[in-house]
Amino acid sequence: MAVEVRPTVTRLRINMDYGTDANGRKLTRSKSFNNVKPDAADQAIFDVAVALADLQEHPVTAIRKVSESDLVQA
Repeated sequence: MAVEVRPTVTRLRINMDYGTDANGRKLTRSKSFNNVKPDAADQAIFDVAVALADLQEHPVTAIRKVSESDLVQA
């Protein structure tokens, strides 16, 4: 049986470094941007993420594309 992959949801997540707390533990936060077109080119998503990262007050530690897909029998 063949399986077909159908993208359902794609998000862009930007992780940021918020320094450390009083106990020396690293603090991180993330911002998510929903409704990214599943067929958007990775380079285009990265370019947008870099532009958004430049607007952030805290340093960006990671840029992630989060995708979900349905697997269906073809």
